[in-house]
Amino acid sequence: MSHLDFTAARPEIALALMAMALLLFGVFRKSRVVDAVNTLALMALAATALLVLFVPGSDRIIAFGGTFIVDAMARVMKILVIFAAGIALVMSVHYMKWERMERFEYAVLMLLSVLGMMVMISSGGLITLYLGLELQSLSLYVLAAMHRESARSAEAGLKYFVLGALASGLFLYGVSLVYGFAGTTTFAGLTQALKSGISIGLIAGLVFILAALAFKISAVPFHMWTPDVYEGAPTPVTAYFAAAPKLAAIAVFVRVLYEAFPHAEEAWRQVIVFMAIASMLLGAFAGVVQSNIKRLLAYSSIGHMGFVLVGLAAGGQEGLRGVMIYLIIYLVMTLGVFAAVIGMRRDGRPVEEIEDFAGLARTNMGLAFAIGALMFSLAGIPWLAGFFAKYFVLLSAVKTGLVALAIIGVLASVVSAFYYLRVVKVMFFDEPKEPVDPAPFELKLITALSVIFVLFYVVWPGPVTALAQAAIRPFIVP
Repeated sequence: MSHLDFTAARPEIALALMAMALLLFGVFRKSRVVDAVNTLALMALAATALLVLFVPGSDRIIAFGGTFIVDAMARVMKILVIFAAGIALVMSVHYMKWERMERFEYAVLMLLSVLGMMVMISSGGLITLYLGLELQSLSLYVLAAMHRESARSAEAGLKYFVLGALASGLFLYGVSLVYGFAGTTTFAGLTQALKSGISIGLIAGLVFILAALAFKISAVPFHMWTPDVYEGAPTPVTAYFAAAPKLAAIAVFVRVLYEAFPHAEEAWRQVIVFMAIASMLLGAFAGVVQSNIKRLLAYSSIGHMGFVLVGLAAGGQEGLRGVMIYLIIYLVMTLGVFAAVIGMRRDGRPVEEIEDFAGLARTNMGLAFAIGALMFSLAGIPWLAGFFAKYFVLLSAVKTGLVALAIIGVLASVVSAFYYLRVVKVMFFDEPKEPVDPAPFELKLITALSVIFVLFYVVWPGPVTALAQAAIRPFIVP
């Protein structure tokens, strides 16, 4: 390993060492280990974030023979993934005690999944991408089934594992086709190979790769695992699933499409447009009939990934910037909603059915207002943050000439508004049930900060726009 390689991968190396150290610490320490491991895991995430921010060298570092890339997008997306993992870990502390699932392995698995996502985000070749993808996936399978006393959690873990293994097989088959027809698996090598023309074999390989990546973001038709896994997994794990892996997978989409296959744009754009339309429509219509808040948020996630794919299909500076803005806003909204849901318990039992939210405004106006504001934002009601997320990606589609795609997005947004507003209606207009238990301070704080963000984004959008613009800088053609 050269000095350049070590410099580029220093955050990943440090995180791997810290995760291994925490695993050994948890094994050999006999008592009060969970709280200590959770605290140390948060410190490890903070240290990793600092290493990501202060990687020395140029704006773009290419290491390990072109298979590992550190650029502005990698830094931004890694920070967002680390942020999502840290918030999910904080949300898990009280939940683990409530559900009697205090295990130090939880935090270690979360660190290993973050490590896998960071490798994915910096991948400069398909083999590196596969290694990161599998490290992330294996950790997430176990996290989904972490609540051993719950049959639903075990079922969620098994379903996720079986379908995830299928996605991995599709990915590897796609990689074998690409390597067979192009003679390389690095993104830079594929770009050079495709300049002379693209064969049907390469297109087939790309389709298989996109299918595997679509599984990771719950895009239709590879969404089938999402509702059951979201409902069955422990709620903080569901929040983590809804945020961090999707950020990493979208970053990979951008790398694969705009670094490895830019000359095959006409081929892959059709696939992305189809997945965008199908995801938006299914997320809108299937969510209408849901009665469980976690399943509703699962279909909401599918729909939102459809909107992200709209920006990805539009491409260009405006499309990619819209994608990054959408991801940042979606991350904050999702974590805020799940923090509120995790904190809602009645007589010590979790409140997950939408009908159990009835009359919440009369017994806990602050919580009802927070959930209502976040639901309005998820629906894209002006002038909340969620409105601008959809506005930027749909506008980029119109400017690219994908007017029909933008119209379908608007119609899907109108339909999906029904089930978001139904939650608000239940909270504010139905007859109240028993008051919910007081939520822990950290869950209240996460929810409150999310609400402040979605309410006041319109006043000060500059930081999010600047962050998104910095992330897409490597993909802007001078």
